[in-house]
Amino acid sequence: MAGEDSDGREPNPARRWRLVRAGTDAIPRSLRRVMSQKVQSRLGNVPWIPVGAVLLSIGFVAWLVLFAPVFVVRTIQVDGVVILTDVDVKQAVAFADGRPLARVDTDEVAQKVATLAPVQAVKVTRELPSTLHIVIQERTAVAGVKRDNLFHLFDSNAVIFRTAESLPGGLVEVKLPDTGPLDRAMKAAARVVEALTPELRSELVRLEISGPAGILLVLKKDRMVTWGDAEESDKKAKVATALLTRKEKQIDVSVPAIVTIQ
Repeated sequence: MAGEDSDGREPNPARRWRLVRAGTDAIPRSLRRVMSQKVQSRLGNVPWIPVGAVLLSIGFVAWLVLFAPVFVVRTIQVDGVVILTDVDVKQAVAFADGRPLARVDTDEVAQKVATLAPVQAVKVTRELPSTLHIVIQERTAVAGVKRDNLFHLFDSNAVIFRTAESLPGGLVEVKLPDTGPLDRAMKAAARVVEALTPELRSELVRLEISGPAGILLVLKKDRMVTWGDAEESDKKAKVATALLTRKEKQIDVSVPAIVTIQ
């Protein structure tokens, strides 16, 4: 009957199939011989000599680039310096000189160069066979503060990065308060200087800061512009410029919507 084993018993539902390892005689010898010949044939078709040559070439090139003396750093090329000199930069990255070019960490080199005060931005690249190329963007001074008979020049981010015996042409002299956080005052000064129109710049003698809301422009012919704080500096600059043609000595643009003159 259907569903019965050949001996007439009902199939046991608890019976389970299981895998067993076949003996060496499970596969006929002739079939094993054919399979072995196919594997050997496939291995024999692999072009071992060309493959080995390629691997050796890759290994040699890797050794050449990473360890061979021909690819060590021999030249450090520096571009973009005006305030700094090539020597300043090369001294900062002297650790890279003589290293295998491919193993020089360009980020590490850039970080070392960035510690030099005049550096605003830096880019470092490798150039085969042996050149490390460093391109620098230096800071641009916008104003100077006189301390100890020297002008300390700072950029638009209020970073002091050089000194000079006299104020370079085109820069604004800033007089800061004797007390209080100087970095905040310099940032306010830089913000005002960048907002000045050419007309105001040409009339400006110096910029004085006595406090957060105590910014004053001292102009030629004893004229003064009370600026207040550094907020709305663009608007204040336009208003003050429009009033330069008047004869009054004092102009107050601390509230640019309500201007007073004396």
